[in-house]
Amino acid sequence: MTAGGRFITFEGIDGSGKSTQIRSLADSLRVAGYDVVLTREPGGSPGAEEIRRLVLEGDPDRWSAETEILLFTAARRDHLERTILPALARGQIVLCDRFADSTRMYQGLSRGDLRDVVDQLHTLMIGREPDLTILIDMDPAIGLARAKSRETAEERFEDFGQALQEQMRAGFLALAREFPDRFRKIDGAQGIDAVAADILAIVEAELA
Repeated sequence: MTAGGRFITFEGIDGSGKSTQIRSLADSLRVAGYDVVLTREPGGSPGAEEIRRLVLEGDPDRWSAETEILLFTAARRDHLERTILPALARGQIVLCDRFADSTRMYQGLSRGDLRDVVDQLHTLMIGREPDLTILIDMDPAIGLARAKSRETAEERFEDFGQALQEQMRAGFLALAREFPDRFRKIDGAQGIDAVAADILAIVEAELA
């Protein structure tokens, strides 16, 4: 844990409700008097947002998994330098929608056996894990239907289909077992308010 700050990430398959829940948590923590920075990956800094457009839009086969790993790592490094570490140094709570665990899944596992490459780059260029990771677990068919209903330009990964989402879910659950000290799993099949309440209770316990 960085002195004075907390770094909390949200993970899960597409359509699991991460973005809705992370905004809800940010609102609740601010009401409680906490100084919160809400950010996302890929993105979270001007340079990283430019890379976001490259990797999330366009044809599913636009990039190889290896190229994606380099692009995501570059975006993450800029995000870390310009947003995350300065906020933690100021004692703020950083809430981040996705971080390195998503790269471990999307590029490291689901699109090839590249987990070792992801971890090597992470050690070399990032060297930071979250203090707490909230995993919202969701049925892949329901999550994909939700994600596709958004009809945004950022659907490149959703276009790989349900098989990828099923592999992703299994991979995230495996990560939660691999890193039990920081992962907390939430049942995303509950109603929105119930999910938010579970997350808030976990985070309040962490901050206490």
